[in-house]
Amino acid sequence: MRTHIRQTMLSKLLLPALLVLAATAFITATASAGERDRRAAQKAYNEGYDDLPDAPVSLREKVMVSGRMVQLGDFFDGAGDKAATPVAYSPEPGKRAVFDTTWLYKVARGYGLAWKPLSNKQQAVVRRESIAIKRAEIEDNILGALIEQGTSPEMSVELSNRMLQIHVPSDTEATIAVEDLLVDQRTSRFTAWLTAPANGPVSSRTRVTGQIVKMVDVPVLNNRIARDQIIRAEDLKWIKIRSKRIQDDVVTNANGLIGMTPKRVLRSGKPVSNSDISRPLLIKKGGLVTMVLKSPFMTLTSQGRALDNGSDGDVVRITNTQSNKTVQAVVTNTGQVRVTSASSLAMN
Repeated sequence: MRTHIRQTMLSKLLLPALLVLAATAFITATASAGERDRRAAQKAYNEGYDDLPDAPVSLREKVMVSGRMVQLGDFFDGAGDKAATPVAYSPEPGKRAVFDTTWLYKVARGYGLAWKPLSNKQQAVVRRESIAIKRAEIEDNILGALIEQGTSPEMSVELSNRMLQIHVPSDTEATIAVEDLLVDQRTSRFTAWLTAPANGPVSSRTRVTGQIVKMVDVPVLNNRIARDQIIRAEDLKWIKIRSKRIQDDVVTNANGLIGMTPKRVLRSGKPVSNSDISRPLLIKKGGLVTMVLKSPFMTLTSQGRALDNGSDGDVVRITNTQSNKTVQAVVTNTGQVRVTSASSLAMN
């Protein structure tokens, strides 16, 4: 009986200790398993890098190429003797292509480069060098093709896409061939296909539309001119405007602007109407003027007061300040008028 009691008491004392030992062993085993899993994951991530060269490899995130292929060395500094290996097609001339982290990582691994992305957002942007053929040159080529079909050389071409540019590879000639040119005679609109480069081994075709228009050269101001300023020849430049957009009173001759003065402030680059300008005033109403009478034998002068505003060549009324007589005179200069012999007596 006493032996049974001792065994029972011994079991009660040993059981907690055994549980503690078991828990400790379980925790230790679990930690070891976790460490093994972590190391296994790290080994899997680094797999294949133990036998790679230690040469530093870095990514070029901005790449500019000129050819049809992008090489390994375009993406990675430190690619060594594999740098010239083509790994991707280039974008079209003047355009760009984006290569993401996953693609770059696979390429680096595939060619044995010790490179890993710093984050999953790393990327490389590849642009292809090009020569841009701009809109003005495109329009000139189309006009040349239209002239060959009988269009007047005085006409001009306007593309529907005012921002159009055609890019050709930088190692080719920037030439255009106009093909399949069709013109609607009723609306003067056209369509055409452009091949660029014109005779290149690899060319692109672009469909364009536009209109044939008659353009007129119009003088405009090249700077802001305030009221009462005199417009000079050096204040003018020429622009082309559709003939249908020119209003009847627009000044189309430079001589119609030179020597004139604005009635209000005029902006640069805008067509000027006859109603916007006037001849500059050489005498002002109420102002004192010099009256001049010339004959083959003598020149007489007297002072007068203007009763009218007057520009060069205008006939105005002048009151002689000495005789108080009013005569008509022709404005000849600033503050000066010329009287006729018939009015000479009124000057005394």
